[in-house]
Amino acid sequence: MPIKIPRKLPAYDALQQENVFVMTDDRAEHQDIRPLKTGILNLMPTTVDTEIQLLRLLGNTPLQVDLIFLRMGSHESRNAPPGHLERFYIDARRVMEENIRLDGLIITGAPVESLPFEEVDYWDDLAGVLDWSTHNVWSTLHICWGAQAGLYHRYGIPKRDLPAKLFGVFPHRMAARNTALFRGFDDEFLAPQSRHSASDRAAAAACPALTIESETPETGLFIVTAREGREIYVTGHLEYDPLTLDREYRRDAAKGLATGLPANYYPGDDPARPPVVRWRAHAHLFFSNWLNYVYQETPYDLADLPGRGGGA
Repeated sequence: MPIKIPRKLPAYDALQQENVFVMTDDRAEHQDIRPLKTGILNLMPTTVDTEIQLLRLLGNTPLQVDLIFLRMGSHESRNAPPGHLERFYIDARRVMEENIRLDGLIITGAPVESLPFEEVDYWDDLAGVLDWSTHNVWSTLHICWGAQAGLYHRYGIPKRDLPAKLFGVFPHRMAARNTALFRGFDDEFLAPQSRHSASDRAAAAACPALTIESETPETGLFIVTAREGREIYVTGHLEYDPLTLDREYRRDAAKGLATGLPANYYPGDDPARPPVVRWRAHAHLFFSNWLNYVYQETPYDLADLPGRGGGA
């Protein structure tokens, strides 16, 4: 089944051209099926690009996904197209006030790694979303800084600055093979990383509520879960499209930043040559596995969602 998004969302045409299954509200209303209500809290400055990247992956399963785009009302975005957020996004505070419940929620990364969490201008609102999601969302998927923020707010796991930006495509392995998120995965898989900081591994390992699902000596923690998959923390960017790292590299170079070439990305480390994508299949598989887990485990009636002490 396709994802359900507004026809006038810019991502609609881009996904149609890629033959990603999408449907309009009108068509979805005539199907006798309960879609998975899924929210995307998009904190990235590349608003539309991030939408396309995530929708491309969410639209490649047999499940119908009804999407809600969320934003931080306390934060003014300077990068979204004029009127885009007002037209397609809902203030997260409204969702909480109206007690809307979701099967799944994705919290993206954000370019605020250099700041202490409490100094991010929307931190209080984000902390509110994290608390609300505990009782009102079956499974929340946190990405990059969103993962660091969730681990810090919920479990006190600090982040530390890295000596140099972790940047490129790196091999990862599973810590255990019987995890629903890794069904069909190869023993080793590749994933993009792009960050200046890392959640403290020792603190995460010492926390009994957390399970380290994937890590490497080179990248540190990659995937951490809690509450049997109801919280998923991914420090990298499986959702990145082929040229995202290229755009980031050229952006940093234009600013005169000392960002090196993304590792294992350009053939022969030559930025004049187009990169070869080697993580796309596992990205699709990961998001498909997540949606399937949500579909299998979430209550049919979202009013029956259990909270932190509800046996999940």
